[in-house]
Amino acid sequence: MDDLFSQSTPSRGELLRVPKNAPLAVRMRPRSLGEVVGHRHILSEGCLLPRLISSDTFGSLLFYGPPGCGKTTLAEVIALETNSRFVKINAVLSNVAELRDELKMARYRTDERTILFVDEIHRFNKAQQDLLLPDVEDGNIRLIGATTHNPGFYVNAPLLSRSHLFKLEPVAAGDVAAVLRRALEDCERGLGAFKVSASDEILKSLAALSDGDMRRALNALETIVLAKGAASELTEGDIAMFAKERRIRYDADEDEHYDTISAFIKSVRGSDPDAALYWLAKMLEGGEDPRFIARRLVILASEDIGLADSRALLVANAAFDACERIGLPECELNLAHAVIFLACAPKSNSATLALAAAHAAVKKELQPVPVFLRDSHTKLNRSFGNGGEYIYSHDCPENISGQEYLEKPMQLYFPKQSGSEKQISERLANYKRIKQSIQHGKKKF
Repeated sequence: MDDLFSQSTPSRGELLRVPKNAPLAVRMRPRSLGEVVGHRHILSEGCLLPRLISSDTFGSLLFYGPPGCGKTTLAEVIALETNSRFVKINAVLSNVAELRDELKMARYRTDERTILFVDEIHRFNKAQQDLLLPDVEDGNIRLIGATTHNPGFYVNAPLLSRSHLFKLEPVAAGDVAAVLRRALEDCERGLGAFKVSASDEILKSLAALSDGDMRRALNALETIVLAKGAASELTEGDIAMFAKERRIRYDADEDEHYDTISAFIKSVRGSDPDAALYWLAKMLEGGEDPRFIARRLVILASEDIGLADSRALLVANAAFDACERIGLPECELNLAHAVIFLACAPKSNSATLALAAAHAAVKKELQPVPVFLRDSHTKLNRSFGNGGEYIYSHDCPENISGQEYLEKPMQLYFPKQSGSEKQISERLANYKRIKQSIQHGKKKF
């Protein structure tokens, strides 16, 4: 049984031995915690994760972050630092039978601690995740899960509650550039044998194009060096060729989608057209559906601009209609037009607040419709007195009758002094004075 599983389970020595023909990103993987770059928010001195690793007292861990930020690297380094048996499973490629076998083997090998690394753990369904629970609780395995998806949505609550969650950010461009320099000069694992030189500015440019994805940056460097050949120097032209093939990191089903649309909406709300256009361009470059963007602008037009400039809703609706009728790429211009207009428009959320207040008032107390406001179109309804005392507003000076339209009057809408709403505020104040004058009997109609 031991022989059956030893072939698929890399030992410490096997983790350190990487084939020479492996991709550069694999060859340059850190072999100790000290070699890991970036992630200072979780790896700096005094942080929880290094203390758990050094004392070998951690249980199960979840690493959540974008592709190429080092989730797999950290898992392997932890196995090396703690002399643990390392079993790697990809949730896309593995099945329940394989998972059961690995768990059974972990129970059998009591002489060593097993780290079960599940890459893309969000791909495991509920049954597969539940299968891990007993062995996690009994300590037969120490689970390390890696995911690009928000664990709060994709990892079962029982498993999530039994794990330490660490969020990894994209690797900073400066850290990526430092690793590129190391890879370019390392003769053992890197590209040092090619004797290719590059200025710091060139490496920083390449790092910036990687969007915090270390794997992508290293693979790009390897491709460029192999194309240039030995004893050469990397130039801006070489980086420009890579930039042409570059695709930004954006996935319509993952956090990047939600984070970017959030930044976009907040930029428009914050009256920053430049930032709003930047996030718009990122979404369009990433393949976002323009109708999704337009729908959000229609919502924003009433939620955040509202009565301060009611034209915003017309412009947003027109942009949505253009996206439906014209499509990409031309409708990008319509979106840009709408985004700039909405970002520069005066802002007011008074309609949003008024609606929320109205909902709260209805939930607190449901008022009956006053008799004089009820429908009076039928003879039967009129016999009940419906509409009998209603005063037609257009028969009154300035169209104000002085009547109340709630049994218990309340103020739900509080106009702001922004844009066109300032005039609305003044108009309502005048209406209020007229109504009070009528109600106090100073005017009779």
